[in-house]
Amino acid sequence: MSILESVKNSKHGTDPFRYWEFEKPMTEAMINELYNAQLDDPTAHNIQFDGTRAIDGGDGKLREGIKSGGKALKFRCFVSKENEKNYPEILKLVNELQKKETHEYIGKMIGKDLSNSYVRVEICCDRKGFWLKPHCDIKEKLMSGLIFVNNANESEDLGTDFYNEKMEKVKTVPYKHNYGYFFTSGPKTWHGMEKKKIVKERRCIQVNYVSFITDWPVEKNN
Repeated sequence: MSILESVKNSKHGTDPFRYWEFEKPMTEAMINELYNAQLDDPTAHNIQFDGTRAIDGGDGKLREGIKSGGKALKFRCFVSKENEKNYPEILKLVNELQKKETHEYIGKMIGKDLSNSYVRVEICCDRKGFWLKPHCDIKEKLMSGLIFVNNANESEDLGTDFYNEKMEKVKTVPYKHNYGYFFTSGPKTWHGMEKKKIVKERRCIQVNYVSFITDWPVEKNN
């Protein structure tokens, strides 16, 4: 099944905000590539890891968690022209998201014009201690989504938590294998992940249509 076919069969929810859940958007080859992606484990290093992704990327001297300076750890990775050869299968997902048919269909669902947007896809591997405080995405993220891959038999409770404006947790999207969700960013789209037990790892792909430039512009009208 393609991601567009998966999205067309999605189920729609409205509490605490509008979102869609979909299943089986990735091929087995994509899943294997995600699982084989070499990403650092911050818990295996002598660093001050607070459980967030803030320590990732950039020069080590600029990251307070790296005690000795040097190169910062990478436990998330944006797919780009520079590294696309490392991810030929996931690149197919990127290319499908770029297609006019795909972005027009999703744009109509979320009520956003995606015709001048760019695709951003990020490979993530969250480890023991990870959490994400409730937040709303920046307005430049026209569409936000995650695709979960749960080959490690982790708890389904490790999915994304949705909150109302009182910061009460209303829903947890289940961390099921080859399962995902998406929504359009707004002032009331509070989401995150409470501190939960990750036995081994929480692998997922973050998918966005954004208004800023990436290596992956969407297809334009002919």
